[in-house]
Amino acid sequence: MKTITTTEALAEFCTECATHPYVTVDTEFLRERTYYSKLCLVQVAMPGEGDSGGALIDPLADGIDLEPLYELFKDESVVKVFHAARQDLEIFAVEAGVIPKPFFDTQVAAMVCGFGEQVGYETLVRKIARQQVDKSSRFTDWSRRPLTEKQKTYAIGDVTHLRVVYEFLAKELKAKNREGWVEEELAVLLNPETYIIRPEDAGKRLKTRTNSPRFLAVAHALAEFREQYAQDRNIPRPRVYKDDALLELAANKPQDLQDLGRSRLLREGRKGPIAEGILKAVKAGMDVPEKDLPKTPKPREKPQGNEALGDLLRVLLKAKSGAEGVASKLIATAADLDRIASEDTPDVHALTGWRREVFGEDALRLKRGEIALSAGPKGVTIVEL
Repeated sequence: MKTITTTEALAEFCTECATHPYVTVDTEFLRERTYYSKLCLVQVAMPGEGDSGGALIDPLADGIDLEPLYELFKDESVVKVFHAARQDLEIFAVEAGVIPKPFFDTQVAAMVCGFGEQVGYETLVRKIARQQVDKSSRFTDWSRRPLTEKQKTYAIGDVTHLRVVYEFLAKELKAKNREGWVEEELAVLLNPETYIIRPEDAGKRLKTRTNSPRFLAVAHALAEFREQYAQDRNIPRPRVYKDDALLELAANKPQDLQDLGRSRLLREGRKGPIAEGILKAVKAGMDVPEKDLPKTPKPREKPQGNEALGDLLRVLLKAKSGAEGVASKLIATAADLDRIASEDTPDVHALTGWRREVFGEDALRLKRGEIALSAGPKGVTIVEL
């Protein structure tokens, strides 16, 4: 099993990779003690049998430069194959500003090919490659060196079996003419904006039962400070303060260090830069003009409309998803169906792209009374009216 610890060896390996139509890629990383993921290992395999063509790239090796790998990622003659790639891509986007192209995600492709929603790697390997994946090293500390042979075997298996899975799914997509479907689904993962976390948006992720605009303004300011502080020091958000402490601070609105000392939930940060940041954030939230206060989010109510039509749309979706071999929730959500049934011009995912072709167009025809549904021995069929 090849382990790469020098830039020269990496460049040689990547040059060989560039002669193939695709490579499979996976990473091992840690994020428990940092804000950004710490890249600990990169596994790459070229087409081949067994462990041949595979290599473990050690980004923690002294003096190694990953630039040859990033150049391979930019090589548009080589498809980069991942499974459930969002976290992997985030690492490369943050560390090097690189997103591999062209790119293929076997989890997305498997969903389109009828393997269910968010299907796991082990499941695909078992069903397609007829192999078992040893996951006993899943929770290992990948930052520790040296790696054991068991760890190396586990790691390389994440890209060697992936070759069989990719080749099978690529063939299935071509046979079913669904390559465009996958491209639509991968657009978000290929967008650099997906991996940018802006501190000013941190407040939007808070979950709170309190809808007071002033409370929300303070909470948003506290969330923005926490996000920026965590990013600047590369520490997890809870290390600054946890959500429950943030919400307590937003409710109590401390004005000085003495007020801050009364917090029940703030374990640390009662003095120093965190304390100063908290007090400044509270003041910033309190100083927001009334006209600029966050709008109280209104709970989304189920659209009022034709419930019978909604039920028919569910039957149509079930029939379509079964016929196409695609998970129904990938095509349309329950909220999509309710909006199609109740709104004149619903702006929903189910009426765009391949989803409209597979389901959306017939859903609108059913709504307009142009088709009906008939149940028989062979299931539900569409009847033209």
